[in-house]
Amino acid sequence: MADQAASGSVVPVTASRRGLPLRAGTGAYAPVPVNISSASDSQAGELSRLGPEFAEHYARISDSRDRTRFVNAPLATAASLLTGSVDLAAAVPGGLTVRSAIAALGAFAAALVLGPFAIRWLKGRFREPIKSASATLNALHAAKHGTPTMGGLFVVAATVIATLLCGELSNSHVRIGLAAVVSFAALGAVDDWVKLRSSRRGLSGRQKFVVQTLLGVGLASWLLTTRAGPAVAQAGAVELLSGPMWVLWGTIVIVGSSNGVNLTDGLDGLAAGSVVFAGTAVAALTYVAGHSEFAAYLGVPYVAGCGELTVLLGGVVGSVLGFLWYNAYPAKVFLGDTGSLPLGAILGVAALAARQELLLIIIGGVFVVETLSVILQVGCYKLTGRRVLACSPLHNHFIFRGQHEVTVVTRFWIIAALLAIAGLAAMKL
Repeated sequence: MADQAASGSVVPVTASRRGLPLRAGTGAYAPVPVNISSASDSQAGELSRLGPEFAEHYARISDSRDRTRFVNAPLATAASLLTGSVDLAAAVPGGLTVRSAIAALGAFAAALVLGPFAIRWLKGRFREPIKSASATLNALHAAKHGTPTMGGLFVVAATVIATLLCGELSNSHVRIGLAAVVSFAALGAVDDWVKLRSSRRGLSGRQKFVVQTLLGVGLASWLLTTRAGPAVAQAGAVELLSGPMWVLWGTIVIVGSSNGVNLTDGLDGLAAGSVVFAGTAVAALTYVAGHSEFAAYLGVPYVAGCGELTVLLGGVVGSVLGFLWYNAYPAKVFLGDTGSLPLGAILGVAALAARQELLLIIIGGVFVVETLSVILQVGCYKLTGRRVLACSPLHNHFIFRGQHEVTVVTRFWIIAALLAIAGLAAMKL
């Protein structure tokens, strides 16, 4: 009996009137569960003689422990995923290339499946009001009034799910990428919410820029810690900036890329289609940067672990393609800032991680030109009182000139594809 007590089992020395056992060597009741199935025949017989009250007590404790396990197990798993101590990628067959492809296909399927449910849900809550600063543009887009917006919610959801399933969460680059997507999506959601729930056209430019800058500084600083050597902005193998100045440069890239996609999101399918081409090209950059042999052959910096961002970008491209299924003209749903801001941010983060942010200027040329068109229009109007374009961003200029929306979008897609090819070709220069 003493041996049993030492081993931690409950010894039924005496049963109280409540049917609870006493812990051996003490006068206290021991409300601890007994594993009857693991007891010997003689022990099981003694336990069964303690009566129905003990059996009820034991069952109550066992149920409580089962409920605790039921609640704690998912929480522990989620915590492990967030900290990167558990990678579901190990369960996905194949190497990086296969996992990236699975992430893209899985994200596409997820967005395609989530789309109808999300659109139905958004339609009852978040409809796009057409209230730009241009009365002419409002008239041209009058038919779009009331279209569900904030479709970026299911784009982000599909991307995150695919990355969690296929990406190595112990990889710092993947965690930074996910942080960029989620944080900028949250900012975009707040902006959309203000726009939809008040007479304002979203957050003020200053408010949005301040938050974007803070997020950009945080992400760039985090990227700085992943560098094995001094952090640098590079053109090929030429070092341009290092240290704190690189953080400033990284912030400019992330914020600029985020705003570029946001400004491009003005016609059905325009931003989404352009992101597909740019995202595919940037995914190629991260794949090459994370492969020592390919990096050496092309003469670009090798960045250990950067290749895992290819999985995340595969999820981005796949989810955007799934979204485009519903966003093609005439759009059933809009991205909203909830989608455009994080899509631009992840392009900037990935380019910085691969140390090829200067190539992003070429690959994301459509976003660069759209941004410059707004800067040029505003600058010229303030200086001279005259407008260079009929309406900015640039895509609106062509709409004002009478071109059909589908024509404008298709031509921008063609340009985006050519720029993506040109950017990849410039990697060897």
